[in-house]
Amino acid sequence: MLTVASAVGLLSMSAATAATWEMPTPYPEAEFHTKNVRLFAEDVAKATGGSLTINVHSGQSLFKHPEIKRAAQTGQVQIAEMLMANLLNEDAIFGADAVPFLASNYDEAAKLWKAQKGMVEERLSKQGLKLLYVVPWPGQGFYTKKPIASLDDLKGVKFRTYNSATAAMAELVGAIPTIVEAVEIPQAFSTGVVDAMVTSGATGLRTKAWDFAKYFYDLNAWMPKNMVFVNERAWRTLSEAEQKAVLAAAAAAETRGWAMSKEVSDTSAKELATNGMTVEAGSAKLVAGLKDVGAKMAADWEKSAGVDGTKLLEAYRK
Repeated sequence: MLTVASAVGLLSMSAATAATWEMPTPYPEAEFHTKNVRLFAEDVAKATGGSLTINVHSGQSLFKHPEIKRAAQTGQVQIAEMLMANLLNEDAIFGADAVPFLASNYDEAAKLWKAQKGMVEERLSKQGLKLLYVVPWPGQGFYTKKPIASLDDLKGVKFRTYNSATAAMAELVGAIPTIVEAVEIPQAFSTGVVDAMVTSGATGLRTKAWDFAKYFYDLNAWMPKNMVFVNERAWRTLSEAEQKAVLAAAAAAETRGWAMSKEVSDTSAKELATNGMTVEAGSAKLVAGLKDVGAKMAADWEKSAGVDGTKLLEAYRK
């Protein structure tokens, strides 16, 4: 495999051929995904000898999260990052990692991605996009102001969700779903828009969840992935050496990103507890109820995904 370091030797580009790519991302600078994107952009600049510069626009500063993919497709930007499962309504294959309890640890997440990857690449390619790398979030859990012993305790609660899959889950448990982007979480709680949320320990730590919630239920219910992709037309303007350099930087970013995710997963629950939150795995009744919801969502997902969904699950479960 070509490494970022070895890619440097392939390139000797003049300033006259230098290109600049704009890269919107939905998460703030403090998020580990954004830190990884920054390192990826640095690696690309070094490996191309400055012939390709990627300007990272974090925290929805250039485009809102729902607008990012379209911006890359239409060439308004050349490269972008977003949460893959946000495209679930477009094609169910993108949302395989949003099915509760289908993959709830890193080994399972890697196995699911192996089954999912080719289908995702095919779908993006048909839309003029090339996948570069993916990185999972730590397992998802619930943040609440009041303790919950079972799903009954979530009925009627204003519940922060972040895409159609999490909104569907909220509806199935009797909560009131409200889509709130990660950068807007503290404000949504402080203004009473939501009283509970589903997200990772990483986001809870970054948003200082202890300021607005008392309980974190560390369920590891699913592990959604962020993906970084490039506009195919922009990709074709690069020389072969530049393309190899970008792919090497992307491979390094994927390896590094998975390691960063694991590290955050290992430390976030402890840090939430240190800051005064009650951290629990969830009662047997709560987990059993969620697994029932997950089974229904898995069946619904397979039905909506059709033949490819069945193939994906068969490959994953081998």
